[in-house]
Amino acid sequence: MIRILATIFAALLGLAFGSFLNVCLSRWPEGESVVQPGSHCRHCGHSLSWWENVPLVSWLMLRGRCRMCHATIGWRYPLVELAVAALWAEVLWQSWKTLFPLESSAGMMIFMWMLVALAALDAEHFWLPNAITLPGIGLGFLWWLILAEQARWAAHESAQVFEALKQSGERLLAIAGAAAVIVVIRWVYWLVRRREGIGLGDAKLMALLAAWLGLPGALLALAIGAILGSVAALAMLALPGLRRGSASWAATMLPLGTFLCIGGIVSSLWGQAMIAAYLRWAGI
Repeated sequence: MIRILATIFAALLGLAFGSFLNVCLSRWPEGESVVQPGSHCRHCGHSLSWWENVPLVSWLMLRGRCRMCHATIGWRYPLVELAVAALWAEVLWQSWKTLFPLESSAGMMIFMWMLVALAALDAEHFWLPNAITLPGIGLGFLWWLILAEQARWAAHESAQVFEALKQSGERLLAIAGAAAVIVVIRWVYWLVRRREGIGLGDAKLMALLAAWLGLPGALLALAIGAILGSVAALAMLALPGLRRGSASWAATMLPLGTFLCIGGIVSSLWGQAMIAAYLRWAGI
């Protein structure tokens, strides 16, 4: 019962933080403050009443339109709020029986919040800001250090300093290696097409994934992202508007960061089971 109530609380908290994230997603690209002014319509400037600012519920009550000017309120608003709520609830549900549920769930909630933010920003603006990716790498490494040290303490191995330093070095190499994968792909694409195809922001995002998930988890996220990106590319190719000219198709941009974030979410929640199933299937 306590687990169910805690999960519901995490979902409600996720709705609130998802609503704040929507403010950030609307204002960061414009260089605006996320504090002032208060929540308002982006079209007519109407200041929102408290009942117009309730996460998810207000969007449904207003039927996705501003009460004053009837301008459309995009689908991104309820989707982001619902995504953060659902992910936080799932994280808490899964972390409940771990060795350190509070630290594990708190870290993963921050990680999910960042991934939803980066996915939305890249989908809308093809932008993976350093203000999220670089601190995210540091936070991920620090979170892993805390959990690793707690695991050693629980196993009465806290005195093994050299082993701790070795594991930390391996984690740092994993972070650098994950970023290097994207850099190599970017370099090969340049050699073949003689133009930029993948931004360095994607390399920093891969480093962030490795900091939180380790190299296997980051590579799984990359594989899932590549599959999703390929499916999206095939779907776009099937649209009549994109079939008319090869030039227009070749110039079409896809938000790789968005697909990597989705892959990172899947990998973080179910990656260990997926990797274990693959190893069993491969007979390793």
